[in-house]
Amino acid sequence: MRFEPDDRGGVTVVVDGQPQSHVALADPLLLAFDYVAHLALVIDVLGPVLAPKPLRCTHIGGAAMTLPRWVQATRPGSPQIVLEPDAALTAQVRARLPLPRGHRIRVRPVGGLEGVAALAEASADVVVLDAYAGGRVPAELVTVEFFASVCRVLAPGGLLAANLADEPGLRHTARVVAGIREAGLGEVVLVASHEVFKGRRFGNVVVAARRAGVGDRVGDANAAGREAGAARSRSATTTAATPAGTHGATVDRHLIKLTPAATGASPAGTHGAAGAAADRQLRPAAPRCPGWPRGRFWLRG
Repeated sequence: MRFEPDDRGGVTVVVDGQPQSHVALADPLLLAFDYVAHLALVIDVLGPVLAPKPLRCTHIGGAAMTLPRWVQATRPGSPQIVLEPDAALTAQVRARLPLPRGHRIRVRPVGGLEGVAALAEASADVVVLDAYAGGRVPAELVTVEFFASVCRVLAPGGLLAANLADEPGLRHTARVVAGIREAGLGEVVLVASHEVFKGRRFGNVVVAARRAGVGDRVGDANAAGREAGAARSRSATTTAATPAGTHGATVDRHLIKLTPAATGASPAGTHGAAGAAADRQLRPAAPRCPGWPRGRFWLRG
């Protein structure tokens, strides 16, 4: 394990030769890895609780705890549980990259399967799945039974946000999404880079799905948009859509797009008056997203 400082004031945690986490202690809003920024985006836009209200969050996989630090910065006092079986990694991270003062982050040295099974029913507003072994999410964490356990833990209106890695065609993602829906979660959204959705390269796909019910979030797309964008990202363009191979009953029609603000154009597939009426623009609040790429959000459903 190595801790590699960079010129942005952050530190990359490298495990087995692979960059695993990036943390900037002085700026927890700086999310250097695209998929982490995507996870933050879906929590802000689709989560059941609007910032800055505390968010009950369970993280399956912890590493350097970049996302829990971001949740604490954007929603101070949020009670968070991190399920991280590598106790040695956690000890080194806490020694080299201390958690912020006043946090309510509790790390349990257990795997996701047993850790989620031990949680109380409806005890989480958000469950984040970001656990990897050998470059893949462990097989036991992408079964229908496991997602049913996650559904039990989520409060009504609660959100699952899962980080997957997949090859062009996204067949693995399609199978995982089918399992998520079979377990009782719906309103499925996919978020990834344009290149990943176009099948140009292997990459990360963030899958978000919701438990049925109503949370504390105001049902107003513009209000949701004003709260979005606390995360920082260095990626230029993010697209969430229904990629080839995952059409039909597998993925819902809900889309999120981030496109350059300078274009002023509607997202692809929403041309004309009907498309414009279907799209609801979500603008991030400028004071809360100084590092967010200039752009517009659309939430379509």
